Amino acid sequence: MTKPPEQDDSNNRIVAVTLDEDSIGRSGPDIEHERAIAIYDLIEQNLFAPDGADGQGPFTLHIGITGNRLMFDIRREDGTPVVAHLLSLTPFRRIVKDYFMICDSYYQAIRTATPDKIEAIDMGRRGIHDEGSRTLQERLKGKVRVDFETSRRLFTLITVLHWKG
Repeated sequence: MTKPPEQDDSNNRIVAVTLDEDSIGRSGPDIEHERAIAIYDLIEQNLFAPDGADGQGPFTLHIGITGNRLMFDIRREDGTPVVAHLLSLTPFRRIVKDYFMICDSYYQAIRTATPDKIEAIDMGRRGIHDEGSRTLQERLKGKVRVDFETSRRLFTLITVLHWKG
């Protein structure tokens, strides 16, 4: 048996991310810094292939919030529109809330807890992050092909958009 040819994903990537200031707004310096880190990490390494546009990238991603929906406005690097997707934020609300709660526990534990307790909380934090990443990957199925690591980075960005500091 022969293996099917590997798909060339060199153009299936995001090269720029912008946030819609009208719908997301600006925040304090700490939150803006976290957003910048999340965007940098996402751009640094990702697999992002809008359905029907495989190999026609690289792409830029403009993220906004419209009502209770997350907007992904996907364009080619030259600005040519590819597609815009609206994703309900409802499936993420509980996960983001749980993630913030366990992050608070983690930061409190760092000050006073034993290393075993800190490690257990951190494992729980990673587990919730993974759940959010899988939920995002499922919500993007049939719209945009992403690998798990890209989904993790996108979920990190979604949580930072919700962070109030």
